[in-house]
Amino acid sequence: MIGLIPMFFKNLQLFRITGDWAIDANSLHQQLSKFAFAACPSSEIHSQGWISPRNNDLLVHSVNRQYLFCLASEKKLLPSSYIKQVTKQRAEELEEQQGFAPGRKALKELKERVTDELLPRAFPVRKHTYVWLDPVNGWLVVDTTSPTQADEVIKFLMKACDKVPVENLRTKTSPQTTMTAWLAANEAPKGFTIDQDTELKSPNEDKSTVRYLRHTLDHADIKKHIEEGKQSTKLALTWNDRISFVLTDTLVLKRIKPLDVMENDKDKGANEEERFDSDFALMSGELAALLSDLVYALDGLAES
Repeated sequence: MIGLIPMFFKNLQLFRITGDWAIDANSLHQQLSKFAFAACPSSEIHSQGWISPRNNDLLVHSVNRQYLFCLASEKKLLPSSYIKQVTKQRAEELEEQQGFAPGRKALKELKERVTDELLPRAFPVRKHTYVWLDPVNGWLVVDTTSPTQADEVIKFLMKACDKVPVENLRTKTSPQTTMTAWLAANEAPKGFTIDQDTELKSPNEDKSTVRYLRHTLDHADIKKHIEEGKQSTKLALTWNDRISFVLTDTLVLKRIKPLDVMENDKDKGANEEERFDSDFALMSGELAALLSDLVYALDGLAES
């Protein structure tokens, strides 16, 4: 009966496609391929580029004009403390050999030589960040909790693609104001229900904060905190009994979890590729509907 989508995005950093970006999967693949991922060479500490989200030759996976692609980042683990330790040992050896301590310039050159020497032996760590592009509804979504990482992905996308009409999502009413109003009324808008997690923070210098985690929200207590001036900066919600998530005051959706997602009987005998396409179509359809309702609940999109 139930089939959770294995590749459902866990977090949504949201961006809007603001203009007519008439791009197809093949054109997007061609543009991303100019910056395809290559592993760190021995002399470099960091490498970044686009990889196939399906381990094939295509950098863009497309289903019903919904596009999935992935940015890979590889960084070698070379702690600065270890470089400093080895450099100090080498400097002591050099002082013993020449009879005097190396100067500032010599120490800098020594540190650079040590770094170059250790780099080939450093352990590489690779991170994948998935991106969902929905040109039908005007969404560009990055699966990460970090706004810095999301901005990095967008900048890398704009480096590969010409004139990407993208901007941060902004709504007419701020999520902080809206979430606080929902809590004060003890009622979410149609289609949403309030769950058991929230964070209330004072805008004053003391930034006093109250957090509820998997705890029944006592309306009297919540209302008292709001009357004292605190505002909601995080609120756990469920949409149409189908997806639970945490909304933040920066319009980021975190801890996304699909609930009671039905699995079609016809898909039970499908191969892996067909199931993946079915899952991706289901994910993009569900999240697009959720985002549409959420923007409506926040009084619509703000003008660019």
